[in-house]
Amino acid sequence: MSTYETVMILKPAMSDPEVAEFIEKTKKIITGDDGELISQEIWGRRKLTHMIGKAREGVYAYLKYKAAPGLLKKLNHNFSIADYIVRNMTVEAKDRKMREKVKKVKAKAPATPS
Repeated sequence: MSTYETVMILKPAMSDPEVAEFIEKTKKIITGDDGELISQEIWGRRKLTHMIGKAREGVYAYLKYKAAPGLLKKLNHNFSIADYIVRNMTVEAKDRKMREKVKKVKAKAPATPS
């Protein structure tokens, strides 16, 4: 299982209880497919840098979870048919220590002679 991060922009017309209900449904999908929720945050309403459709602002939500790659397909399908999602993005989260280790290895690599 890999660790993933998903950021969603929801329509601004959604009320706080509707946002919480949508997040709960998404968490049930993740945990129902043997995934593990690590953290969640609702960043609130924010102004978008440019209009998306007719929306000038959106409600941002963030989820971090561990799951099998097959779950991503299921989540993306659910996001694509949901009317209240303006945009979403899922990326594989890399461990910070691992990134620092890779940078150190690259720095220590000897230069190739020309």
